[in-house]
Amino acid sequence: MNVLVTGANGFVGRALMRRLSDTDDIHVSAAVRRPAEFSGTGGARAAIAVHGIASPLEQMDWSTALSGVGTVVHLAARVHILGERRGDPLARFRAVNVAGTLNLARQCAQAGVTRFVYLSSVKVNGESTPPGHPFVESDVPAPQDAYAVSKLEAEQGLSVVSAQTGMEIVIVRPPLVYGPGVKANFAALMRAVQRGWPLPLGSVRNRRSLVALDNLVDLLALCLVHPSAANQTFLVSDGLDLSTPDLIRGIADAAGVRPRLVPVPAAILRLAGIALGRREAMARLCGNLQVDISKARGLLGWSPPVTVSEGLRRVLAGAGE
Repeated sequence: MNVLVTGANGFVGRALMRRLSDTDDIHVSAAVRRPAEFSGTGGARAAIAVHGIASPLEQMDWSTALSGVGTVVHLAARVHILGERRGDPLARFRAVNVAGTLNLARQCAQAGVTRFVYLSSVKVNGESTPPGHPFVESDVPAPQDAYAVSKLEAEQGLSVVSAQTGMEIVIVRPPLVYGPGVKANFAALMRAVQRGWPLPLGSVRNRRSLVALDNLVDLLALCLVHPSAANQTFLVSDGLDLSTPDLIRGIADAAGVRPRLVPVPAAILRLAGIALGRREAMARLCGNLQVDISKARGLLGWSPPVTVSEGLRRVLAGAGE
């Protein structure tokens, strides 16, 4: 089985390449912008240069990368940028995440690719859930920023390509992904916990779904081959939702330090977030976002192979790498 992974040099891509390269009956190729910098494993069939999937679209030719490939995992994307406001963010997201994705998908169908696995985002569903009412795949989409809109439009476009060509589409929508090499807010939270900083989050009573990198990769690998994954959308998580204080305690336990949680009312934290220009970040720390993975469990027989505690341990173990 020949598989092409786009965005193979990214956070998820590196982990997926390692997983697929260790699978005997899979020959995996990496589509990356700069092959000289590719740090995949020895099992990769090739590192194929692509010079930006959105520049320019009408000239982007994937034929070399797709030669002999039966399945594509499309991870490459313009990622969510917190608080991006300048210019026209939606146009920039659409150029890569919509037009770039659909250009690739059409060429995949023409090249005889039978299955296209697309990494989307739970942000297609929305930004938050009422307590005890997790997102499910059949919910009416409610994207609330340019990135999420572009992901939804890509999903919709892929459905059209599938209907026109018969190529199977599989969509996976993860919440926040954590693992070795994680950056941004999760990395900042880990550093704060490890350094013993007092965190004013002791009174937060939320529930959030996260997904360990190894769990996401495990589901993506299964979606490559499982017959029942064809033309389906799946939410994914660790299967255990945490409050923000629970997450901090878990990080502290993995790091071997004592958590320092200070009880401050969530309403005050939200006001502080607004005053400091960190409304979105504070909403994530205080709010609810839960996903239901019953569909993946029932239709694919999938369960997260890595527990939350083990996932956090792996993050900390890889933090210095």
